[in-house]
Amino acid sequence: MTGENIDRLQDYRGKRHFDATEEPRGDAGRTGAAPCFVVQIHQARRMHFDFRLEVDGVLKSWAVPRGPSENPREKRLAVPTEDHPLEYRTFEGVIAKGEYGGGTVIVWDQGTYRPLSHDRWGAPVPFEQSLEDGHATFWLDGTKLHGEFALTRFKGSGESGAPGEEIWLLIKARDGRATHDGPGTPDPYRARSARTGRTLQQVAAEEGGGPS
Repeated sequence: MTGENIDRLQDYRGKRHFDATEEPRGDAGRTGAAPCFVVQIHQARRMHFDFRLEVDGVLKSWAVPRGPSENPREKRLAVPTEDHPLEYRTFEGVIAKGEYGGGTVIVWDQGTYRPLSHDRWGAPVPFEQSLEDGHATFWLDGTKLHGEFALTRFKGSGESGAPGEEIWLLIKARDGRATHDGPGTPDPYRARSARTGRTLQQVAAEEGGGPS
């Protein structure tokens, strides 16, 4: 990895003890021709979904308490978290109690995405720049999620001057892959992994305790 990407993972590595967690340190490069995305369900102190997009060598990450929805009327809060290494897209297991984020993780959805961001004249905008500008659109080709979505910043640290208070919305576009009846996100306790077919409960039972 480049020095720039190692710097991007300083927060991630600084919060973890890799002799006590099986989470990856982060040493790999690109995943393929198309950038990847992953949605993980994380049963930690608070149940939530983690939405991650591959951007410039890392996984840009947001905690989405209620999970992404395929219903355009359901605007979902998304709180930025630290960048994660690309290897994290396959992580599934139990983070040991007492460690940062201790709890069970499954990969609820995975796939690739296509950037769609453009300026007012219709010219493409680099995806990382669109995120910096506070509005990014993209097309997901996942196992479960499909179609156009947008991430829009509606509250930033600039309003209060305090870091860590940036809030985004994750919204499904009104396209042919949208749903319009009922919630667009499953019950996390019943949801199954896109990688292994397991539930949170099954992963906890099989891998409980994490690394010894």
